[in-house]
Amino acid sequence: MKNLTILFTIVLGLTQAIQAQVTTVDCDLMSLIVNVSDTGFVTLYHPGHYLTHPQSENVIEWEVTDADGNVISEETLIDASGFGFEHDIPLTEIMNVSARLTNDSAIHNGFPVHCLIEDQLYWEVSEVIPGVFNGWWEFLHGNVGVDQNGVSGIFDVTPSAIEMDNKIYDLYGRELKEVPIGQMYIQNKQKYIRFY
Repeated sequence: MKNLTILFTIVLGLTQAIQAQVTTVDCDLMSLIVNVSDTGFVTLYHPGHYLTHPQSENVIEWEVTDADGNVISEETLIDASGFGFEHDIPLTEIMNVSARLTNDSAIHNGFPVHCLIEDQLYWEVSEVIPGVFNGWWEFLHGNVGVDQNGVSGIFDVTPSAIEMDNKIYDLYGRELKEVPIGQMYIQNKQKYIRFY
């Protein structure tokens, strides 16, 4: 009877451990994808939703701005991977895209998932057959995600802002009022992180 009780306890413990498991991948294995685009409409896809479990706890904060930092579209999605938006940006301009994936139930390297991907959209034109051109919105850099927990190896992360002449600029050259909380910045050639 004692052996049966021990076996039951082990099986119950393993069952609970398996149910408690969560899965995800490193942020630098995720990048954004343009699913559908037209001159005034874009649908973006974030693979992190399918790579991070439980999916019902995935929160993706999307923000799209123009070159001057004006918000074109923003939305917070729960348990969803796609984000579509309409815009009136000229085809000669770029759009800045930010997607922040968080999941407090999915633990990766000892921390809840907190992954940020930033990139830029531009209008790509290609000649499909001689004299016939086709265009679509495409990501300029193909950037991958950056783990925002950043406790280990944080100084290997690219800063998100730079202070020059008593002003703060993001990597796109836009002036910021302040560095966002949790972001790395450079001040007087030294790297810092804003915690509050």
